[in-house]
Amino acid sequence: MSATPSKADTSSTETWALSATEALSNFRSKELSPVEYLSAQIGRISTEDGRINAVTEVLEEAVTSAREAETFYANATADELAEAAAGRPLLGLPVIAKEKHALAGRGLTQGLIHERDSIAEADAAIIRRIRRAGGYVHARATSPEFSCATITHSPMWGATRNPWNPDLSPGGSSGGSGAALAAGFAPLATASDIAGSTRLPAAFTGTVGFKAPYGRVPGAQPLAADWYRGDGPMARTVADTALLARVMVGVDASDHATIDSTGFLADFDPAEATDRLRGRRVALCVRLGDFPVGKDIEANTRAVASALESAGAVVEEIEVPWTSERIFETAFTHFGNLLAPAMRAATRGHEDTLADYTLRFMADAEAVAARRTQYEGLAMEAQIQAELASAMEGFDVLLAPTSAVAGLEAGASYLDGITIGADGVGREGAGSDVGAGHSAGGDGPGSEAGGVRLEHYWQSHMTMPFNICNRVPIVNVPSGMADCGIPTGLQVIAHPFDDRAAFDVAAAVEQLVPWTGLAPG
Repeated sequence: MSATPSKADTSSTETWALSATEALSNFRSKELSPVEYLSAQIGRISTEDGRINAVTEVLEEAVTSAREAETFYANATADELAEAAAGRPLLGLPVIAKEKHALAGRGLTQGLIHERDSIAEADAAIIRRIRRAGGYVHARATSPEFSCATITHSPMWGATRNPWNPDLSPGGSSGGSGAALAAGFAPLATASDIAGSTRLPAAFTGTVGFKAPYGRVPGAQPLAADWYRGDGPMARTVADTALLARVMVGVDASDHATIDSTGFLADFDPAEATDRLRGRRVALCVRLGDFPVGKDIEANTRAVASALESAGAVVEEIEVPWTSERIFETAFTHFGNLLAPAMRAATRGHEDTLADYTLRFMADAEAVAARRTQYEGLAMEAQIQAELASAMEGFDVLLAPTSAVAGLEAGASYLDGITIGADGVGREGAGSDVGAGHSAGGDGPGSEAGGVRLEHYWQSHMTMPFNICNRVPIVNVPSGMADCGIPTGLQVIAHPFDDRAAFDVAAAVEQLVPWTGLAPG
């Protein structure tokens, strides 16, 4: 496994570096003021965001929320503190919100220039829940247009860069959230995921992201009815991710797909995760069929599996009968029949202002939908779902890399496919076009030769199968460092709605393969 950064000194000496759970503990013991914590976060944004461009705006009214929390903690009795911990578990915590998550009275552009004057009439459901739990939004994070890319740049916001290596992207579409967390701008962030938009940025920035099963977290209509999608939390630790997830889940009248999540992770204790690991059956699938996984990513993934095995888990390597081409065709049939029409309707007459990758996404999705009906897409999805269920039979969780490619260029759009170099970075331009049926052995990515080229850059990510199978919960955790100098990620995938298993194993990984969560700088 590539070297894993040791716990950074800043994590114990800098206020802005405190995790959410650490900050809450200090609020309750009166060792730290919520105002002091917020000031440190905003100060960090002021000094570092010029380098990475992850924040669209800082909200002045956040100070009022921090002062109200400060007053409460300064005067609260022990009983009142206990009541607040149960009823307002985020009290005093600042949260970075992905710009697509509406805040009443604030702009809501989704990165689209022609929507620059649009104002949200009401808070998004997850923002309402954050506020109700005592948290508040102090800054908003960048995303690509329509959250439709795995890089984060747009004519509206410019390019967001990875704080680990500014030449590379933090991923997308929740790239601003991931970059902000890794840079120390907030302990918690909102994200969304329709094809990997939470997990990929978490992987590329060394943070934790949770893709909840469809129905756990309420979304905005009408696309909340899209069974690939879902909003969720990101953070720097598994415990913090669980903290925010508990606030987000549950039935909401605005989204009829939401399900009862009473007791969700109620007794989850990350500290006991390693103890609970003994006897757990863990499936390991390094390539998910034929994804061209880089050698550094594979080494990191196998090292995590070995650590789990040494701690008492039963690990067995498995295969699935997938190809990246089939996954792409299935997902883009779905996107062509649902998402592309919505995007066309929202941008009609403004095509000349759109990012090149937005135009390409719509065209590619429409092209696939032109040759496959929605029913045919459903049949393809059902087959993939059945294959996953069969592969996971007898196991508690499945482990797989989050991305086959170690990094993406910060300003690239990958309109003509992606060439994976010897350093594992996916680059624009020509290479050895081996298509989806390539071999990752010998001259594969991560080797000296490199040069693997894929027809479409979406085929380099290993997240879409689990949006096709979108009742499975997934926690992305860091697995190590890539040769290109940014983190790699691991997906912990559990059976449908068995969120606890995914969090348990993710927490065990976090303990066995420690990670700082903060980029240097």
